[in-house]
Amino acid sequence: MTSLFLEVCASLIGWIAPYAVLCHLNGHRGYEWNCRLVTLFHGILVVCVTAYIGYVDGPWPFTHPGTKNTPLQVTALVLSLGYFIFDMCWCVYMGTEGPVMLAHHTLSMLGMVLILWLGESGIESCAVLFGSEITNPLLQLRWFLRRLGRYEGLLGDAVDLLFVALFVAMRILLGGYMLYCELSSARPRPVVKAGGVAMYALSWVFMVDIARFAHRKASTRYRRWQERHKLSNGHDGKVD
Repeated sequence: MTSLFLEVCASLIGWIAPYAVLCHLNGHRGYEWNCRLVTLFHGILVVCVTAYIGYVDGPWPFTHPGTKNTPLQVTALVLSLGYFIFDMCWCVYMGTEGPVMLAHHTLSMLGMVLILWLGESGIESCAVLFGSEITNPLLQLRWFLRRLGRYEGLLGDAVDLLFVALFVAMRILLGGYMLYCELSSARPRPVVKAGGVAMYALSWVFMVDIARFAHRKASTRYRRWQERHKLSNGHDGKVD
């Protein structure tokens, strides 16, 4: 456990360092801009690593939950645990996130600590990381587009649509199937199963918020379309 603690500390320093460098070189953009760049890099990196674990290194998470952790799984979990500690501290200090996101970070960190301590169930934890982080780059891209004034338009709509589709597919549908495989298998420990239920329930909390957002945006787009349609018909009438 001492070596794992040192690895997590090294991972934490590894995420603080690029943030500090970005703040020094790119300070005019602001602290949140640079933190989100680090978040974007973490999302891309962990998706690539966990995809390799699930599809190449194995085992298959849907059929082998509760198996012993492999060195690569441990590396992925340590990498992400260091990032979540960094981001949690940043969010609390800056006061940028609400209770739901802080609860997500807390559950994620506790879950990774538990899996590293038990030495098993790393494969399904990496699968959960993959499903959770695959939408993260789109979330950051949306934020950057808004800051740059390029969100309103086709590109912003495409990012939002892809984000909602991926969230539903990965965290609700595949996440639900992953939870079913976890609960129906005899290998994972009860505490791991309970953690899986908690994470999936939190995904549904996010899903409710996303559904409300999608409804508001669709309603706004429809009203704008109606207004343009009425203006177009009115203009045509004057010409006639």
